[in-house]
Amino acid sequence: MTESRQEQKNRSHFLPYQLAWLDDTSPVKVWDKSRRIGATYVQSYEDVRDCAKKAVPAVWFSSADESAAKEYIEYCEMWTKLFDIAARSLGQVFLDSERNIKTFTIEFANGTKIHALSSNPKAFRSKGGKVVLDEFAHHDNPNRLWAAARPCITWGFPMRILSTHNGTNTRFFKFVDAIKKKKLNWSLHTTTIQKAAADGLLDKIRGHATTQEEREAWLAELKADCFDESDWLQEYCCIPVDEATAFLPYDLITNCELDSLPKPFKPTQTELDKIDIIAAKLLAQITGELYGGMDVGRKKDLSIIWLWEKLGRQKYARLIIEMEKVLLPLQQLVLFAVLKHPRMRRFCLDSTGLGTQLGDATQLVFGPHKVEAVNFSNPVKEDLAYRIKMEMEDKTLLIPSDFEVREDFHSIRKFTTAAGNIRFDVASSDARGHADRFWAAALATLAAADARLSTPIYVATLGKREAYNIVAGYN
Repeated sequence: MTESRQEQKNRSHFLPYQLAWLDDTSPVKVWDKSRRIGATYVQSYEDVRDCAKKAVPAVWFSSADESAAKEYIEYCEMWTKLFDIAARSLGQVFLDSERNIKTFTIEFANGTKIHALSSNPKAFRSKGGKVVLDEFAHHDNPNRLWAAARPCITWGFPMRILSTHNGTNTRFFKFVDAIKKKKLNWSLHTTTIQKAAADGLLDKIRGHATTQEEREAWLAELKADCFDESDWLQEYCCIPVDEATAFLPYDLITNCELDSLPKPFKPTQTELDKIDIIAAKLLAQITGELYGGMDVGRKKDLSIIWLWEKLGRQKYARLIIEMEKVLLPLQQLVLFAVLKHPRMRRFCLDSTGLGTQLGDATQLVFGPHKVEAVNFSNPVKEDLAYRIKMEMEDKTLLIPSDFEVREDFHSIRKFTTAAGNIRFDVASSDARGHADRFWAAALATLAAADARLSTPIYVATLGKREAYNIVAGYN
């Protein structure tokens, strides 16, 4: 059997996302990945194949800990047997006894070697060949490791960087972000646990074909076992989390979630044609007062209508309508259907850009006392953001337990501009959008407030003499 036929046979060991990685021959590849999807497994195959073909003089693999290095070298030993390549494992050897730099090494008969190193950056000094940085975001000193490892590929050898996320202040995150922004001409692969499951990971784990229901149950169990939302997002969903800069941390958001509240409603074209009937049906059980907000989008952003039902001090998210790339006339029909509800008391509408026309038409029909057009200036956004945070801290806002809603709320960041002004927006690297659900909820919260945004708040302070006279005689 020729080598090419052997390689073709070997491909049966891998799932589609692994094959996509294996078939990518880019000089530098970055894998933004979930944990335990077999990334190191397929990488070890690529490395053995490169050594067997003598495409590289050596492979220098660095892991975050020694156990990971051992696992990698065991995979390599397995592939040498599958390829039937003459090779011998040298076990753990010292590269530099004075600096305690150790490596697990496999030596091939053709003179090439695979070295599985610790995370010590000094191990890469004066080395040349292919470099593999595994779980790069979790190394003790990734910046020093990169500075030492990068020169190893100067003569045109390939580099592979694989990792889950570890916040947004890591070099790995910056690499991924730069590739997405086309500032780095490297190849990027992104594999979430959901993608891996869809490509057959659970089938491989269980040894038989699984149903969609089984996969969903398995993913739900994995998520529940994480316990912490940020762990789930970073370890499995390829979403970096930096709680230090989040305006609304996950703990605050999840504390306001209710499983019983309805998930966002995404009307189809057919449903849009019958929106009056559908809106009335969705809001049939309302007994309290309704307050709403709408963040208007057209092509790039979503248009979101958010309705609170106010019962005492509590406000419950009773209806969230999501419209993607829906024509403005159709959006107007949806909005009018909601505003016609007899329990609707007040509605705040984003009147910035596209919302100007929609706001004018809505106020003309329902009046400016029922519908308030809000211009999204930075001071207004600041007021809205703090208003919703205060109510969530008091747990007077209750939202559905929904991933997209949660992520929208968590994506809001507070920035200080060069001029010293406060600005609220999503991080520039956030690929999820512009927090449309959050701003619609914030506008609805404003609508439910006792005072209008347009009413200024005056704070008057007394002079020293007046203040002294008020408290005179009190000890």
